[in-house]
Amino acid sequence: MINSVSGATHPQAAAHAAAAAQQPTPSKPQPAPTDTVQLSIAAQAFKEAIENPAQTAREAAGGDLQAKRLLSKEAADKAV
Repeated sequence: MINSVSGATHPQAAAHAAAAAQQPTPSKPQPAPTDTVQLSIAAQAFKEAIENPAQTAREAAGGDLQAKRLLSKEAADKAV
């Protein structure tokens, strides 16, 4: 005689469903990692040396202390 069992699940399917229910789903995507580059002091000095006066003025207006010092030094040199 064969008895039928209703409502039975396969052990693998039940284990998979339980594992899926335990994993938290992230509410928002993680940001992509970014790379940063640090210029050497010599490279920074070279960059500052070749920039034009208009760029220096823009940087000084934006709060760059090095650009402000350079503009004040140039103004002092012109006054002498």
